[in-house]
Amino acid sequence: MEMEEMLKIIRRGCAEIISEAELREKIKPGVRLKIKYGADPSSPDIHLGHTVVLRKLRQLQEWGHTVQFLIGDFTGMIGDPTGRSTTRPPLSQEQIMLNAQTYQEQVFKILLPEQTEVVYNSAWCNAMNFTEVVRLAARYTVARIMERDDFEKRFREGRPIGLHELLYPLIQGYDSVVLKSDIELCGTDQIFNCLVARSLQQDFGQSPEVIIALPLLEGLDGVQKMSKSLGNYVGVTDPPQEMFGKLMSIPDNLMFKYFELLTDIELGSLEQIRRDLKANNLHPRKVKADMAGRIVSQYHGEKAAQLAVQEFDRIFRDRELPADIPEKIIAAANLKDGKIWIINLLYEMGLVATKAEGQRMVCQGAVLINQEKVIDHRQDVLIKNGLVVQIGKRKFGRIRIV
Repeated sequence: MEMEEMLKIIRRGCAEIISEAELREKIKPGVRLKIKYGADPSSPDIHLGHTVVLRKLRQLQEWGHTVQFLIGDFTGMIGDPTGRSTTRPPLSQEQIMLNAQTYQEQVFKILLPEQTEVVYNSAWCNAMNFTEVVRLAARYTVARIMERDDFEKRFREGRPIGLHELLYPLIQGYDSVVLKSDIELCGTDQIFNCLVARSLQQDFGQSPEVIIALPLLEGLDGVQKMSKSLGNYVGVTDPPQEMFGKLMSIPDNLMFKYFELLTDIELGSLEQIRRDLKANNLHPRKVKADMAGRIVSQYHGEKAAQLAVQEFDRIFRDRELPADIPEKIIAAANLKDGKIWIINLLYEMGLVATKAEGQRMVCQGAVLINQEKVIDHRQDVLIKNGLVVQIGKRKFGRIRIV
């Protein structure tokens, strides 16, 4: 492949490359590069926001390069301070390793296992003595660390900053020294940490890694970065119908960003879709369904994507119940005169995580029983076998009394 064509592919969806001139020097025919990606093991689940970087890594693997999939089990015990207004609580080693194992299983839905080296930074960080830590810390100044926006803001507002947090960018940067990484991929929120890595590599006499930074993906709300804690995420292990339904709920103005970052659609085709929409030759719903179908197909296959489209149309367009509603067990012992409080019902069926959430859903008019809206959160429900309870458009359960 010609250099310009390779760079065109790399640039797609990128927010910043530091620097393109260095990238041209590194990417040459026959040269196999080491591409680093650091995974934060604070959560066991991978969502579509993570896949923006993972898909770019896969592109580089297809050219023969090796991905250094770094699991920050040591740095996870510190807690990444990026974007945090308070000190992050550290995870236990047991939590980290459990999350890391689940994380690995999910990334190989995208990455090529035979061209991926999974490494843990505890392998070298645990072996460092205090003298070595002090010597590493001497290679960087407090002034430069405090240039980070989140540290500077917390310091200005008088919020506590732990000394261990100041070490986080230094340790993350040192990972690149140990691995001798040629390129590092990251989200735009990690650019500072990668710049520290470049500085340390030069200080250790290495060629500094090239940074390829990808944009952060907004979640289903269209505002906040996709995050499990915010509940605005689409997980790569979400069932096909749930994944499709979530993607159909994104604001229209996010469709093209999702198309570009999460699918392989040709950019020329994407521009034609833009023109057709502007000329009212296409309905936004059809465009969004195309986008959602492509993404579901990537993780579940073409047949599952087609079934997800049919099920979505059944529920949303035709206003019918899903063809396959999961059965939920209700214990007869929990009923009084055959009835149960609506909030307890939602909680026992597993349709809500907490009773407070259940009450909120009822008050918002999101709860239906046999397609009839529940309007009073205080009411008791007469329970019968086969009763269908629904929250919103995607959560259903059919009651079976035991």
